Amino acid sequence: MHSTMESVGEVEAAAEKIATEAGLDEDQRFHVGMAVREATVNAVLHGNEYDPSRMIDVTFENTGADFIFTVADEGRGFNPDNLPDPLAPENLLRGTGRGIFLIRSLMDEVHFRQLHPGTELMLIKHLAPATPKT
Repeated sequence: MHSTMESVGEVEAAAEKIATEAGLDEDQRFHVGMAVREATVNAVLHGNEYDPSRMIDVTFENTGADFIFTVADEGRGFNPDNLPDPLAPENLLRGTGRGIFLIRSLMDEVHFRQLHPGTELMLIKHLAPATPKT
């Protein structure tokens, strides 16, 4: 899909729909939607530098045990270990730099992969096992 803010809204809505269909509670749906939105915004704005001719690739998978969301861009790539700590006193008042921190706090697992060009971000939310009926 094209690297636009309209695409961000579409991806967020799709993530929330899938989370609802899987029976996640309201808080979990909010966490999934927010994390997927942040990952998609990062792909559009930072990865693809808001260039609508570049594409983002988004996939959703429900394995029964996990939700797996991947968001990939066509940008230069980056090293997540080089991101400034958003909780450091000198960064607390900055308007940017909290997306990855937020994603990591909302999801159970977050993985980065360099694509050359681009970066793929994999977000994983573990699903609670079904409670056996007694």
